[in-house]
Amino acid sequence: MRPFRFEFVVLCAFAVSAFPGPFSALWGEAGENWTPDSRLPDFSFAGYHRGEAPLPARAVTHNVRDFGAVGDGIQDDSDAFLKAIVEVEGGVIVVPAGRYLVTKILEIDKPNLVIRGEDPAKSVLYFPKPLNDIKPNMGETTSGRPTSNYSWSGGFIWIKGKLQRNRLANVATPAKRGERTVAVDDTSQFAVGQEVELRQTDLEDNSLADHLYSGDPRISMEEIKGRTQAWIVARITKVEGNNVTLDRALRWDIELRWKPVIHQFAPTVTESGIENLRFEFPNTPYAGHFTELGFNAFAMSETAHCWVKNIQVHNSDSGGFVSGCFNTIDGVVFTSEREVDKSRKSTGHHGVTLGGTDNLFTRFDFQTPFIHDLTVSNCGGNVFSNGRGVDMSFDHHRRAPHENLFTNVDVGKGTRVWLCGGGADLGAHCGARGTFWNIRAAKSIEAPNDKFGPWSMNFVGVAMGRKLETNPEGRWFEHTDTGAVLPANLHEAQLARRLGAARRP
Repeated sequence: MRPFRFEFVVLCAFAVSAFPGPFSALWGEAGENWTPDSRLPDFSFAGYHRGEAPLPARAVTHNVRDFGAVGDGIQDDSDAFLKAIVEVEGGVIVVPAGRYLVTKILEIDKPNLVIRGEDPAKSVLYFPKPLNDIKPNMGETTSGRPTSNYSWSGGFIWIKGKLQRNRLANVATPAKRGERTVAVDDTSQFAVGQEVELRQTDLEDNSLADHLYSGDPRISMEEIKGRTQAWIVARITKVEGNNVTLDRALRWDIELRWKPVIHQFAPTVTESGIENLRFEFPNTPYAGHFTELGFNAFAMSETAHCWVKNIQVHNSDSGGFVSGCFNTIDGVVFTSEREVDKSRKSTGHHGVTLGGTDNLFTRFDFQTPFIHDLTVSNCGGNVFSNGRGVDMSFDHHRRAPHENLFTNVDVGKGTRVWLCGGGADLGAHCGARGTFWNIRAAKSIEAPNDKFGPWSMNFVGVAMGRKLETNPEGRWFEHTDTGAVLPANLHEAQLARRLGAARRP
């Protein structure tokens, strides 16, 4: 396995920053050109605690071997892990060096619980059977092909929560993207500092989905069938009269026909994590698209402020599936010895999928190709940063994935960056203001075709060999001839600017 050095991206950024400029007209050197209603979204809220705190380093409280685990690769240690998960109420369960045979799904449905290995090179979890053999879950694709639902969901360590929704008020008047103050029908349950979720739900006419495509869905949206939702989580900074002011700008317009409502933000599972482990699966040939039965490493469902840190994933069907908000995945190495599926030239289905909103996947190394390395669908505000792969796919899986960011990524060969999936009549692959910032490849990256996404997408510092095209009401291709722009990582620059402004008197 080629070793992954996390300083890789830092060195690349330093090499670029050794020279003055170039800067983007959308951002400038330090955000001086940016406004909240700009076509360039604010990605600074992505990740654990909105980027305002580092991932925690808590002291070990329990040892999985005290619950009966052996770690010899022969005895089934599943029940020992499950016993530890059930009995530990808040704490860090260490997994000492060893090879642990696991044949059951390890579900974590409580907050403040961390499973931590000593080191991914030493603490190995081996899963000989796929998820579908353990808990059958068959379904079908959008075209009706039978397959396991684990083809696109689930993981062996599965952190499960609920984003409870207790309605506080209905929004009373429309508002525009970039604004922070909304009028509501009742302010009695609001207080400064409170975290709330603002959510809108589509109609059968798919008008909200159309809005999330900047009115330019490119292809039919018939099969979306009004199922689109758009939501953000924010803190209240002011309550005055019938108005509530949020600490962040709206990501989209508010229209009363979409029944905008504000809920109390009360996730049931927070502060749980997975650290320093190697997930290993059998070396079986990859049979191809939609044959996957669930050799999947991890999943986080409707969680908030949870994390995965410093793991290795070997021979998987898929790496991880994340929904919810403010979750971070930091430091994942993907490897495989599986026989490659010849039709797709890949060893698995999905690398990491980010759903929900404001999640962060950073410092990744794909040493093996998946059909879809990085996936977004029906989501917004997620960030992929500081990573590399052998020949990466930025999979936009339709259903209006809007305002997602891919920044400071080396895609390797660069032959399939825009190779995407998703069923028919579900809108274009990419939604409004999808942003690609400082993307490098071994060769010039071919621009996506006209059906990939709407006019409002941003391509800045993407190595396309394409001339400047910066139309405020059209496509934005900037520094795509040189393939380099500063800051190297837009997310980090936006976060630094926001936190710096918050600290100033």
